[in-house]
Amino acid sequence: AMAEGEGLVSVDYEVSGTVQGVFFRKYTQREAQRLGLVGWVQNTSHGTVQGQIQGPSARVRELQEWLRKVGSPQSRISRAEFSNEKEIAALEHKEFQILK
Repeated sequence: AMAEGEGLVSVDYEVSGTVQGVFFRKYTQREAQRLGLVGWVQNTSHGTVQGQIQGPSARVRELQEWLRKVGSPQSRISRAEFSNEKEIAALEHKEFQILK
């Protein structure tokens, strides 16, 4: 069996607050790449940022904490919600992309 925290997971997220027009997507991509995660991030029409993260669960947890508390320097995060968390056998994305 794999060590705890080594399995791959996929989780969707949506972050609310002042998260558009503050380079939130760029910083999220940079942090995800630093952690070796794949997935995507995009602005929504209702002023939030959403996306999906995939990678080793311990690293995914780190990005979830970052999305909850840190964000980009000018952002003001009011809420970060996570959904559809599941274990995956293999990564479904090749990189971490900013989608338009």
